[in-house]
Amino acid sequence: MRANFRMQRLFLDAPLSQGQAQEVSGEHFNYLANVLRMADGAEILAFNGRDGEWRAKITFPTRKKIALEPLAQVRPQPEASDLHYLFAPLKVGRLDYLVQKAVEMGAGTLQPVMTQHVQGKITSMDRLQANVIEAAEQCGILSIPTVEAPAKLGDLLDRWPSDRRIIYCDEGDEGQNPLPLLSGISERKLALLVGPEGGFSEEERARLRALPFVTAIPLGPRILRADTAAVAALAVIQAAIGDWR
Repeated sequence: MRANFRMQRLFLDAPLSQGQAQEVSGEHFNYLANVLRMADGAEILAFNGRDGEWRAKITFPTRKKIALEPLAQVRPQPEASDLHYLFAPLKVGRLDYLVQKAVEMGAGTLQPVMTQHVQGKITSMDRLQANVIEAAEQCGILSIPTVEAPAKLGDLLDRWPSDRRIIYCDEGDEGQNPLPLLSGISERKLALLVGPEGGFSEEERARLRALPFVTAIPLGPRILRADTAAVAALAVIQAAIGDWR
């Protein structure tokens, strides 16, 4: 069922069921009362990543309190995406964009990866999570992707499950068309790995190419920035072997 974009959507980290009002405070209170200026009796869409999406009524028990009363479920909770997105952190502004677009494109798990040439870093896991939730609110997504703690690429590969194929964007690949390589992938458990602005080191490229659960793909004839490459790769994967088919 398609999302209703004519109503405001709000992620609420609380159980949602008919008639069970939930008090909201802090940032949510400020957003509803002062930013959106919602009136008593107004309705929004609420979701928590577990119980589907609900049409909910706003009430003001007091001047400084807001309660949301779920009235009816309008969309059931879908199965969460199983696509893992592994990325080298970028500088803050571009990292925000990258995370938001990965959520929009159907990533179910976000895994920051520290590579040899990485230039950015994760300064706040809370900011990362906030970007995930904001993207979900704006794009009608009901399942909130999991955000994992940063890990070194080598450590991640050491413990990687062999039944989940990593599709690795290799900027040094001499080919241009990723589709023939993607069409040969039969596994349903997938992960996408996109490197840093400085690219992967030769040592990293050699190790990745030697692993049986890794498929290296090119991304066309142009040089793409890391955040652009992420969106391009997610789009081609979803179209070729993902949930766009």
